[in-house]
Amino acid sequence: MASSSQFEDNAEQYVFSCTLDNVRNLSNILKAIHFKDHAACFTTKNGLKFTVENSKCLQANAFIQAGIFQEFNISEESVMFRINLTVLLDCLSIFGTSAAPGTSTALKMCYQGYGHPLTLFLEEGGVVTVCKINTQEPEETLDFDFCSTNVINKIILQSEGLREAFSELDMTSDFLQITMSPEKPFFRLSTFGNAGSAHLDYPKDSDLIEAFQCTETQTNRYKISLLKPSTKALTLSCKVSIRTDNRGFLSLQYMIRNEDGQICFVEYYCCPDEDVEGADT
Repeated sequence: MASSSQFEDNAEQYVFSCTLDNVRNLSNILKAIHFKDHAACFTTKNGLKFTVENSKCLQANAFIQAGIFQEFNISEESVMFRINLTVLLDCLSIFGTSAAPGTSTALKMCYQGYGHPLTLFLEEGGVVTVCKINTQEPEETLDFDFCSTNVINKIILQSEGLREAFSELDMTSDFLQITMSPEKPFFRLSTFGNAGSAHLDYPKDSDLIEAFQCTETQTNRYKISLLKPSTKALTLSCKVSIRTDNRGFLSLQYMIRNEDGQICFVEYYCCPDEDVEGADT
């Protein structure tokens, strides 16, 4: 058991430390990318980025800005490690996920550097629990080379519009086909499942669409098995930015408002299902 004074006595030995009054502001965002056991954590003065990947076809990033934390200290330019995300989430919810109204679990998270565990001090109602989670050498993450200058089409949509689409379309389909175009149908989602094909169209002046910047017609297919993990982020989000680049790669950026009204972002990158010319250049 460690008191907060013990934590402060040791503060100078950490290469990274932060505090949060409400641990759910971190755990809810991490749940949105929890589709594999392990995540890479990258820390800079701007905040934390957790990255989870699947089969070199999908990458999810959760961004938690430094301003979300009550205290945020880093003594090196960047700090990186790999961690078991399942264990981290279990520790963050050690006091349970449904705190009574008006109560929250406070968190102090610290890391001494390479080879050391990530240490969590969780406090609720005067009770402190200390968790130490082993860290590993970070593996190189994929570079999807998704560059804004190569973005062909971009739509910002209220999340309820995409949630509605995912509930209406046939998710027994192997893939989701996305058409984005300056002409009709503007924005179309299609599935080809056991019950036949289904299409959902959004006019560019739909109340659900906040921005529509499409320069050329693109139709790409994405494996639904890859997109399904992103529905966790969709459920939490209020807006989603949907972008495709000149290779047909897809970026889904979810804007998530936490319990204190602050904004965090979760981004999913997904390869198109078919070989796209120039995809490996």
